[in-house]
Amino acid sequence: MIIGKRLLLFFGTNMAVLALFTIVLHLLGIDSYLVDEHGIRYQTLLVVAVFFGFGGSFLSLMLSKKIAIHAMRVRVIERPNSELEAWLLRTVGNLSRQAGITTPEVGVYESADPNAFATGPNKNSSLVAVSTGLLRTMPRDQVEAVLAHEVSHCANGDMVTLALMQGVLNTFVIFISRVIGITVDRVVFRNTRGVGLGYIVVTLAAQFALGILASIILAAFSRRREFRADSGAAKLVGPRPMAAALDSLRRVSTPAAMPESMRAFGIRGGTQGLLASLLRSHPPLEDRIARLRNAGG
Repeated sequence: MIIGKRLLLFFGTNMAVLALFTIVLHLLGIDSYLVDEHGIRYQTLLVVAVFFGFGGSFLSLMLSKKIAIHAMRVRVIERPNSELEAWLLRTVGNLSRQAGITTPEVGVYESADPNAFATGPNKNSSLVAVSTGLLRTMPRDQVEAVLAHEVSHCANGDMVTLALMQGVLNTFVIFISRVIGITVDRVVFRNTRGVGLGYIVVTLAAQFALGILASIILAAFSRRREFRADSGAAKLVGPRPMAAALDSLRRVSTPAAMPESMRAFGIRGGTQGLLASLLRSHPPLEDRIARLRNAGG
């Protein structure tokens, strides 16, 4: 988004998938193959971590568009009900042709918060959605700039790139959390046969804690992609409309109305506090505006 939904929905779905995998692996007894009388089978553990790490990430990616539509109650425009909706379809179509991608689906969702987001499994199967608040509060040249930002996310393949990076981080989280779980299970709970209840409890706790660390890394990467999407929008419509759109968003004092799980998908995203600042998927609007204005001379 221009403000911030893509990452938290993706991260939340991914963490839920990983937690489910952890429970299923334990119930199926697969975890017992990770240890023997000599200790941890690191090669087996690494294979499991890679398989489920990337599996969870790409499952989240495949589900991203459907989850976003459901979570935000997006109405995908199939037949325009108004001149504005027809304009939205034409504009996204024109921008997509300039960017060299298949035109994404276009949707509108009810929210007083001026925002927009793009998501989807790949650049040629995406969704761009805008809030009713954005359409009511911004002139069309700024709305077009916001749409250009979202189309740039699609053209840059940001969701796939994030999925690949999340897969690497998932592998790290799964591997390390199980090493911690097995170690605690053996040393603290004195379990020398297979894995016990202590293992699954400690593993889930470690997985959650390491997942937060992974999300901080992913958020930092996402902030870089936002600058790139702003630059892409500037190439499509010019830096001034994009800077003006961000400035309009900066002046909005109403708190973001998106569900927390969707904040990383938006074009606008403001959070406070140290942890929140580390987890924010978007750079400060002031920094983004300054870059665009410097680029525009």
